[in-house]
Amino acid sequence: MTGHRDVATVGLGGPVGSGKTALVQRLVPRLDDAGYDVGVIANDIMTQEDADRLRESFADRLPPDLVAGVETGACPHTGIREDPSMNLAKIDEFVERHPELDVVLIESGGDNLAATFNPELADYFMFVISVAEGDDIPRKRGPGVTQADLLVVNKTDLAPHVDADLDVIREDAATVRGDDPTAFTDCKADDGVDAVADAIERSVLFA
Repeated sequence: MTGHRDVATVGLGGPVGSGKTALVQRLVPRLDDAGYDVGVIANDIMTQEDADRLRESFADRLPPDLVAGVETGACPHTGIREDPSMNLAKIDEFVERHPELDVVLIESGGDNLAATFNPELADYFMFVISVAEGDDIPRKRGPGVTQADLLVVNKTDLAPHVDADLDVIREDAATVRGDDPTAFTDCKADDGVDAVADAIERSVLFA
């Protein structure tokens, strides 16, 4: 855990349309029901749209000041990797207002396969890809895919519609990631999300 803030941080990166926001929408209720106090930050280049959407989604669960947007004004990875100061400042604001906070989920803006989180910002980093992007994504070995603590292969329901082979994705992910885990999810049907929430609890919160 990044000790100077005394709160666990989980980064979610991935390309535009991979389903990061939908995954956050599924994770927060699980963590909340498990008794954790959760904050959420949505990064984007020049909009608060994702943050507004999430704030509305969590209206019955989270205080509105624990859902924030960060406008990076530059490439999405700038705010999560090169200069995470805006995100760190927002986390400090969260903790100052809510010292009981357990974990902050930090969603990056849509980025490419090279996106990773600065270790000063995220204790645990998951990278979300969509089956609709093709079953060759793991073989491309981008840093997001190979270095993430957890690779999340989302939108599994689309596999038969885009000629993607989930077994190929599973085998390729194992090849490029070794012993690091991969989860398969369909956020629309709420399938596989429990495994992601369990990974956060086991690797971040319990730790």
